[in-house]
Parts: sequence; structure tokens; C-alpha cells
Amino acid sequence: MGVIRALRRAGWWIADYAYAVYWQLRAAVDRRDAGSFVTGSQVPIVILPGVYETWRFMQPLITALHARGHPVHVLDSLRHNRQPVVESAQLMTEFLEAAQLTDALIVAHSKGGLAGKMAMAGPAGFRVRAMVAVATPFGGSRYARMLPVRSLRAFSPSDPSIMQLAHRRDVNERIVSIYGEFDPHIPEGSELGGAMKNVRLETGGHFRVLANPRVLAEVAALSER
Repeated sequence: MGVIRALRRAGWWIADYAYAVYWQLRAAVDRRDAGSFVTGSQVPIVILPGVYETWRFMQPLITALHARGHPVHVLDSLRHNRQPVVESAQLMTEFLEAAQLTDALIVAHSKGGLAGKMAMAGPAGFRVRAMVAVATPFGGSRYARMLPVRSLRAFSPSDPSIMQLAHRRDVNERIVSIYGEFDPHIPEGSELGGAMKNVRLETGGHFRVLANPRVLAEVAALSER
């Protein structure tokens, strides 16, 4: 049983990195204008990608959401989202206020979910209806302590931003956390105490879960609330 489990996880890991490499390369050459996604009559959505990701990494999901009638907004100012979480959250706050969005949904991946939660706890939080966070390390990742890069060590469970967010449980009831049963980057998992909903997918990975149909389904459910 242990061997089968290990082989299954290895398969998920390989598929996960194949997905990540493919879409990072696509993101590097894609030239579609972000403004082409802001039309639509459904609930507005703001995209928050993970660390080292531009919004283009999430373009398959953006395209699907826009096709369903959602105006989808991205933050070019995030660039590759390598700044501290608090700075990413500040950029999100400034965007919400400048765009005067109300009743918006956040769809976030990994670090984007941390920035989204911090923004929801801030002065522009009233502009956000809810957030769908995919593979977000709400409790941090113990692997982060061993990494030499500051932008990655920020995911340590003892990092001030992670600890600060852990105390803001009042925001959790507006968050749907989606994650696989195995995440090679977040061994602790992404279950969020007090969340509106925790969705544990019967698959593994950190990146490929963005393409799971359940993500769109949860956004649709929040749109209809």
C-alpha cells in the first residue's frame, strides 16, 4: 500500500510540474491584453496569482471565468508577486479602491490567497464578497525555513505575516479553500479553520489543481449567493 501511494504521489508531482512549466512558458510569450477580460455582467472577479507567477499563469482559468460572463480584473502591478505579502495586499487594496469594485470575488492561487485574505481584513475588505483560494499555505510550509530566498522563506509558519493572518479568523468565513490531498509544496495542507468551505480534491499537486473543474464550480456557487 505504501509503494502504491508513493507511486501515485510521484505521478501527481510529475504532472504538476509539467503543468507549471508549460503555463509558465505560455505566460512568457502570451501577449493578450488584460483589458479584454474586463467585460461582462456577472459578479466581478479579481485574480491574485502565486509567487513567481504573473496573472498570465492563471489565464486558462481567467478565460473560463470570462466566458461565463464575469468581468475579470488582474493587477499588473504585482508583476511576479515576489514582494512581501503585506505589500501584495496593499496593492490589492489600492486596486479595489481605485476601481471602486463592490461585491467582488477574489480567485487566488498559493501566495495570492494570503494577500487576498490580508486585503479582506483591511480597509477595502468590504468590497469583497468572498475568495476562492487554491493551494494556499494559510498555515505556512515547514519547507520554507530551508529555502535560501527571502520571498520563499516568507511562507515559514513562524513568519510574522503568516502568524498575523492566523489570528484573523473572522475573515475565514468568507473563504473557500481548495486543495489536493497531496501538495508537494505545502505538507501541512491548506485546510482553513472556520472557512466557509474546505474542498479537498481527490488528486495531488500545487499548480495543476487550478485546472480542476471544482474551482469553477465553487466560483459559480459564490456568484449565485
